[in-house]
Amino acid sequence: MCGIHGIYRFDGQAVAPEMLSAMGNVTRHRGPDDEGMHIDGACGIAMRRLSIIDLAGGHQPLSNVDETLWLVCNGEIYNYRELRAELQAKGYHFKTGSDSEVLLHLYDAEGDDFVLRLNGMFDFALWDIRRRRLLIGRDRLGVKPLYLLHDGQRLAFATEAKALLALPGVSAELNRSAVASYLHLGYVAAPDCIFKGIRKLPPATLLAVENGQVHEWRYWQLPARIDHGLSEREWIDRVRVRLEESVRMQMVSDVPIGAFLSGGVDSSAVVGFMAKHSVQPIRTYAIGFVGGEAEALYNELPYARRVAELFGTQHREIVVRPDVVSLLPKLLWHMDEPLSDTAFITTFLVSEFARQDVKVILSGVGGDELFGGYRRYLGEHYAQQYRRLPGWLRRSAASIAGRLPADRHSGLLNTLRLAKGFLSSAEMNADDRYRSYLQVLDRETVSALMMQPDAGQADPLGLAFAGAGTQDTLNRMFAVDAETQLPDDLLLLTDKMSMAVSLECRVPLLDHQLVELAASMPAAFKVRGGRLKHVLKESLSDLLPNDILNRKKRGFGTPMGAWLKKELAPLLRRLLAPEVVQRRGLFRQPVVDRLIADHEANRADGTDALLALLNLEIWSRIYLDHRDPSDVAAELKSYLA
Repeated sequence: MCGIHGIYRFDGQAVAPEMLSAMGNVTRHRGPDDEGMHIDGACGIAMRRLSIIDLAGGHQPLSNVDETLWLVCNGEIYNYRELRAELQAKGYHFKTGSDSEVLLHLYDAEGDDFVLRLNGMFDFALWDIRRRRLLIGRDRLGVKPLYLLHDGQRLAFATEAKALLALPGVSAELNRSAVASYLHLGYVAAPDCIFKGIRKLPPATLLAVENGQVHEWRYWQLPARIDHGLSEREWIDRVRVRLEESVRMQMVSDVPIGAFLSGGVDSSAVVGFMAKHSVQPIRTYAIGFVGGEAEALYNELPYARRVAELFGTQHREIVVRPDVVSLLPKLLWHMDEPLSDTAFITTFLVSEFARQDVKVILSGVGGDELFGGYRRYLGEHYAQQYRRLPGWLRRSAASIAGRLPADRHSGLLNTLRLAKGFLSSAEMNADDRYRSYLQVLDRETVSALMMQPDAGQADPLGLAFAGAGTQDTLNRMFAVDAETQLPDDLLLLTDKMSMAVSLECRVPLLDHQLVELAASMPAAFKVRGGRLKHVLKESLSDLLPNDILNRKKRGFGTPMGAWLKKELAPLLRRLLAPEVVQRRGLFRQPVVDRLIADHEANRADGTDALLALLNLEIWSRIYLDHRDPSDVAAELKSYLA
């Protein structure tokens, strides 16, 4: 695990080592244990290393025996032992015990298709001296991020966008065309990036530079065919076997390893299988909040304790009232891009806590997208029943929906919020209804909000729906999530927040073989009636107790919406004050004021929308105004004094 970066110059001039060093210095947190670079004329590749496997011998860049291939790789290859044995049988000689070295010899043996043999999370850059060719790639699901800058003179890449800003001639400028999409979704979807001139390499993509030409292609897609030939029992058995094997494979490490534990189905399953395959007690880490009703809704510690006791883990808990004002500037600097998902705050806090003991952590991220764990997946189920009601009754319900209060941080008002969202979208077609569940702000509000609406703005959800190769409504939702929210929100924040404290986070539920299995499963087995994750829960019925399998779902975030109405209200007002909004020149103040007023009056739950605006302003002060995060934090604190 590390951060990688590099430069390819199209003019043939040699890459300056100080440029690679400058890029690496920015991402030192990703790899505090080691650094290295290899320069061959117009191509230079480099890394910062967090030592996990082959602590002494895994220095990068790695090369083959005759030094015709050079590699930097960020991530872990979980099937490297099997691949290594296969390659050794073919006569390949290994110089280290590193998992990454298999990429060099596998590329030599099989060409670009070698990437299809890898089971892991990774991004890499491979320099082929014989062909004077640079090959860059990213894992299938996008667990590891990779940013690109191509300005005609050079192609530069880095695990974090801020490393590219260290290059001469590159400045932090706002990509205005990405702002509308960001406000619509709450994150910037690939290939766009919030920085002008920088973009993300999409998941499951390879990029080659050879003879001055750049070629980019997708090497893997989610299976589009649904397998109707298996019984429910067969699906249950296959999921159980593959999930357990994925957890077992991802436990490989030469350093201490642990697990995040919320007490939800996914993290509990990971811990249960880890305990089964470990001779030592598993180390588990959980986070809770102190405060009132809003904080209590996000407190999952009793469930985490239940699972920890069940499997005899070495369990540690942290109970916090996070200092959001101090955290946000620092965390947004690490994130590179703003986002509205408060899970990045909790992920950082629990990562920082776990890093006191371990270097590697396993997480349950991905289970909801694969097996149907979100309440929004029930929309089609309830819509079918709703459409059986008389038309006059549906029209009456729709007219009432707009007047319902909404607040996700209160039990009753959260129920009304969900009802409001469903009734407002129940008559839409399936794709538009699902969009209404995912969006932070609808596109009409975004257009009204922006001073200069972009008529040709990107529509990542529309592209994802168009590319979803199945007519199964529920599996179309899963496919859209796998293309958008999963890599560009959940996995991005997981990577950035864990690596901010030099912690490697692995996601066994996103093992690509398990993903392919889930993608081919009929939706009726994933969501049975009103039961989410039906097959997954059945596959775990002898591992986890019913009170864990069937507990009410709670997101891994913070009660930010409640704080914005109370303790953080002055912060919101100052950051979105007319003079601030006018100086940025992005938004219309009356629309900003309406969003704040609707949230404060419970006419709408504006948590995500307001946090999107607030975080964009904080991000702008750091990157566009070139201010230190600690300086911005001090300013924000003064607003609350």
